[in-house]
Amino acid sequence: MTPQLEIQLIASVTAAACALVGAFLVLRKTALLSDAISHAILPGIVLAFFHTENLNSPLLLVAAAVTGVLTVGAIEALGRTRLVKQDAAIALVFPALFSIGVVLISRYASGVHLDIDAVLLGDPAFSWIQRFEVGGWDLGPQSLWLMGTVLVLVAAFVGLFYKELKISTFDAALAGALGLAPAAVHYALMTLVSVVAVGAFDVVGSILVVGLMIAPPAAAWLLTDRLPVLLGLSVALGVASAVSGYWMARLFDVSIAGAMAVMAGVLFALCFAFAPHRGLVAQARRRARQRVAFAERMLLVHLLHHEHTPEADRECRVSHLQEHLHWAPALASRAVRAAERGGAVRRSGDRLALTDDGRTAAQRAMVG
Repeated sequence: MTPQLEIQLIASVTAAACALVGAFLVLRKTALLSDAISHAILPGIVLAFFHTENLNSPLLLVAAAVTGVLTVGAIEALGRTRLVKQDAAIALVFPALFSIGVVLISRYASGVHLDIDAVLLGDPAFSWIQRFEVGGWDLGPQSLWLMGTVLVLVAAFVGLFYKELKISTFDAALAGALGLAPAAVHYALMTLVSVVAVGAFDVVGSILVVGLMIAPPAAAWLLTDRLPVLLGLSVALGVASAVSGYWMARLFDVSIAGAMAVMAGVLFALCFAFAPHRGLVAQARRRARQRVAFAERMLLVHLLHHEHTPEADRECRVSHLQEHLHWAPALASRAVRAAERGGAVRRSGDRLALTDDGRTAAQRAMVG
């Protein structure tokens, strides 16, 4: 396997793990917690490194998970005081913890690989160098094994506790009434977020972790309301961001992590604009259809009101609609065409007349 393929595979597995766990953060509307956790776990990692002096020690994962849970607990404790809102609590807790980690690194670990740039930005280009060897056999990059294990852990957690996650995500009160322990599920999920974040540090850095946790699930939420489909789309969009970002970085000779973040943003922007039901284009079309439908009803009421009156010959003309109803020519034309297609009016030159169906529709519109 070539280094290029290994980098793409490592990034794809990392993106899949981030997107899968991030989907529940987005659905719970706690996406800011991903940013808080991915930064606030830094002092836990640093303290564990000082103790073990080994960047590959599993104790770093444990320390990060514990720090992540403590971070969430501190944020929620501040929020429960009702003296500050949750976003303010997040802004108070995670900068303080992250700053402690940065100070510890700059003061005591400036000469090791655990530096600020590596933690913030990561570099997928070097993720394949450290190898996992057993008995002299090269079994592939350590990062791939690490993130593969994390992905399996996330997938197993989602699979085993799917019902609890689903109910507590959309109705925590119902989950509590059913005895599903939503608080325990919440803290277990936050622990998993911490594990994913620290596992992805060496590969993509904490900044891209946030992007991969939030952008793909947010884009998927624009495409579907079904949870299983949303989870699958989140993973697919995360992997697409990683692979397309890698090739974009190669094409333009730029940062791989930065290119992946850009592609995650591009995919979200495309879904934001062109999602079939929630995209900006779909919303604009829906508003345009609603405007024409409302104009059509107004047209029918107008024709009914002036039907069989002395001024009918003047009022029931297309050219007069712009003057009487203050419509733009394009809107008047679209309303007339819509009424004609629906069999509500007959047109003879510039003259309009209601059909029986149109008269019934106009009367219904006036009543309703």
